[in-house]
This record gives sequence, structure tokens and C-alpha cells, in this order.
Amino acid sequence: MHNKILVAEDDTDIVELLKLYLESNGFEVTSTYDGLEALDAFKKGNYDIIIADLMMPGLNGYELIKIVRETSNIPIVIASAKNMDSDKVLGLDIGADAYITKPFNPLELVAYVKALLRRYYEFKSSNNEINTLNVGELSLDLSKYIFMKNNKIVPLTSTEIKILAMMMKSPGKVFTRSQIYECINGDFYDTDDNTMMVHISNIRGKIEDNPTKPEYIKTVRGLGYKLENKEEL
Repeated sequence: MHNKILVAEDDTDIVELLKLYLESNGFEVTSTYDGLEALDAFKKGNYDIIIADLMMPGLNGYELIKIVRETSNIPIVIASAKNMDSDKVLGLDIGADAYITKPFNPLELVAYVKALLRRYYEFKSSNNEINTLNVGELSLDLSKYIFMKNNKIVPLTSTEIKILAMMMKSPGKVFTRSQIYECINGDFYDTDDNTMMVHISNIRGKIEDNPTKPEYIKTVRGLGYKLENKEEL
């Protein structure tokens, strides 16, 4: 069975280029040319990953991703001509798993897609025998991919779930940036430290009472990050 990809992009040349490379790598591609069309396709279809532009007619990429994230944690890749750091941070903040700037190498994008899908489904299969992870007030149901704090559901992206699951399995263990990269992307590393910082910042913003003074996810200077059980401190 082929993985199904939803492409939301208003540039027909880019769409055809993506279809050429993705279909040649065995993916089934649905092409949409504005945000409303993409949202309608998402609601009707069962997709494994979304590739979305930000500047589209009807509904822009930011709005599309926000709506998708209300019901789904499938991987989302932004492919946009907006190349400011603030654009990338905002894209990751609203729920994207990766951000690629145009013009891009289509082979690089295919590598991103393969890596994100591989880690997404490896994460699912590797946690079939584990039902729930609990650390203090935090609980992660690995069968339903539901994260809760104090019995209240906290929406997370697929990347955030993978990072938290890794840390919650080994509270107190320090994970290096390369280990976190591998958790997210497998053998394909995103070497942009800013991306990692955004993901960690977003998780802190969702699980910490005061993200500026985190009690759970601690930075270990020069090494990486660790998750502490504050009830044990």
C-alpha cells in the first residue's frame, strides 16, 4: 500500500515537480491548488503526510495547518518562499514538523518525507506493547497518541509526541541534540539547531506552568535536554 501525500500548493510548476519526484518514489499524491481545496481533500481522505505552501488563495497555509492540527497529528512539511527565521518559527509553532524554503532540491524534500514517515510509523509500531507513559502530572497514551497534564488533554504534533515519548521513557536521562534529531527524522538529520529549539520551546509552552522556568524539560548546558519528574525533586 502506497503512502498517501496531500500537496497544497498554488504554483502548478512546483506541483508537477513534486508529483514527478514523489510518485517516482512510490507515493500516491493528491494535488490541491488553494487552502480551501486542500482542507476539503483532507477531510475526505486518509492521508499519511501533508506538504503545504504558506501563501495560498482561499485559505493560507497557516490557517490550514491550524485546522488540521485540531484533529490530526500526521507529519506536516511546509515548503515556502518565506525564508525569514520568524516565518520558520511561526510555521513550527502552529504545528509543522519541518520547514523547507524555496527554491528547494526536490530530492531533499523527498528525503524529509521518507524520514518523517519512517519515524512516524516506527514510533507507532514500537509502542504497540506500551499503553501509557506517566511522569508526575504528565501522561501519554501511546495507543491513542493522547497527551494529558493533570487529566486535561494537551494537543501535540507528531514531532512533539515523539520527543516527549522518548524522554518520558527515561526520565532524568540526558538526550543530546543528535539523539533528538534521530528520534524525529531517523537517519536524515535536520542540522538546524533553531528548529530543535523551537520544538523544545513549543513543548515547554504546552506542558510547563511557567515555560520561562521549566520544571520538566531541563536544558543541560553543552549536552542537550532531559525530562525530570518534579514530584521526585
